[in-house]
Amino acid sequence: MTRVLVADDHAIMRRGLMHILEEEFHSILFGEASNGQEALDLAWKQDWDIVILDITMPGRGGLDILKELKQFRPKLPVLVLSMHSEDQFAVRVLKAGASGYMTKENVPEELVKAFKKVLAGGKYVSASLAEKLALRLETDDEKPLYEKLSDREYQVLCLIGSGKTVKQISERLSLSIKTISTYRTRILEKLKMTSNAELTHYALKHKLVDCDP
Repeated sequence: MTRVLVADDHAIMRRGLMHILEEEFHSILFGEASNGQEALDLAWKQDWDIVILDITMPGRGGLDILKELKQFRPKLPVLVLSMHSEDQFAVRVLKAGASGYMTKENVPEELVKAFKKVLAGGKYVSASLAEKLALRLETDDEKPLYEKLSDREYQVLCLIGSGKTVKQISERLSLSIKTISTYRTRILEKLKMTSNAELTHYALKHKLVDCDP
């Protein structure tokens, strides 16, 4: 019996994922979580063979959930599904310990392929992402400045680019206004900028708006 935890805040998406996998695997048992904290709670209480995790859910950021999950159960395979493009999150997600990353636009056959590979202990990336990663290795010196940001700084940049105020960001990430201001200062220094207007323009240019994980 394969035990699968599906964490996504949309019930229709959860049911769709489970239906696809049920058609391919007959001996399978599902657990469902509608937010990151529910996913963590279920991971603590029960043993799972694999977790399918949406990186963007209500509450704490998906990267935080992933890191905590991997810290508690380092050998548990996690396949991340996201509405965000590979360019925005794939590398950060893989570095955080995920066994695979795929967008929700992928066809059902690709989900089954990724599921099998991750469940077997492998790593899954799409052909297009594999090509991008190879090109990135060849042009390492030319990678964008935002890749030098920490995961938290990257989150704050995305939210600033989406028009959120420091107060709104502090509420979203459950951090103090002072802490968010410190992150903002670090971002400005690393990106060699001086204002929120510049950060917003930069985020728009690099398609980092509305990409908070």
